[in-house]
Amino acid sequence: MRSTVYEREAVARWHVARPPRPSRTAGVSLAGFGDRSPGPVDLPVIPHPAVTLIVECGGGPLVVSDATGRQQRGSFVAGLAPGAVRMRGEDVTCVEVHLSPLVAYAVLGVCPAELDRSVLALEDLWGRDAERLREQLDAAASWDDRFSLTEALLARRSGTGPPADPEVARAWDRISVSRGRVRVADLAAEAGWSRRRLWSRFRSQIGLPPKHAAMLVRFRHAAHRLAAGGSAARVAAECGYADQSHLHREITAFTGMTPTALAGDPGLAVDDIAWAQHRVDETG
Repeated sequence: MRSTVYEREAVARWHVARPPRPSRTAGVSLAGFGDRSPGPVDLPVIPHPAVTLIVECGGGPLVVSDATGRQQRGSFVAGLAPGAVRMRGEDVTCVEVHLSPLVAYAVLGVCPAELDRSVLALEDLWGRDAERLREQLDAAASWDDRFSLTEALLARRSGTGPPADPEVARAWDRISVSRGRVRVADLAAEAGWSRRRLWSRFRSQIGLPPKHAAMLVRFRHAAHRLAAGGSAARVAAECGYADQSHLHREITAFTGMTPTALAGDPGLAVDDIAWAQHRVDETG
């Protein structure tokens, strides 16, 4: 089977490739992005409830800047909720990898908590492996080849760190399935732990405290509802925010944008194509 490539008029500068089958490594998903329009790319890195790897495949180099103005070039890793981060470049082609925080330690060789909601150069974590993968992707003849090369490295690296505790994994799954609408006290009770112990174990293994993780999952669901045309007031009510102002504050905290700006961001439209098969139906 061959990878599927999608194009959409609303985001015509991009084509998006999806692998023909799910990843062989649990908790891992991939997509490919190619920029085929003249002029520079300037997009926010919208927070996602996964650790995100962006691996260059050729074209102009990526330049990533965080909220402090610090910049770095090349492939990178974004921890959970990295803040207002922007990605710039021209003629960009890349493979994007989403790692569930439950497997991120095993694949990256570093605990998500050590990423501290930041963006790091992939070479700082993987060294020569990152450089070699970038060279192989640049030389690959197709998206199928690029996905296969990326999958092979991820599989080879899987197991370099320990798995999450079963109690932490169950708590994360509950947060994900409930779209962030679950009480921390209930998670602790289900684990048979105190809230303090859940907070400590969850943060050290996932990279965020459970309440902040729930906020991130809820934010991501709300972002897609806004992009689908929902009003801020309706989305706030449907996603469990206290009111529209509450929604506004959290979106600004996660992205530095207003709900209106986020809803119209082309990055979300591209995201809908690339990761639709991995999201819960947003129409329900």
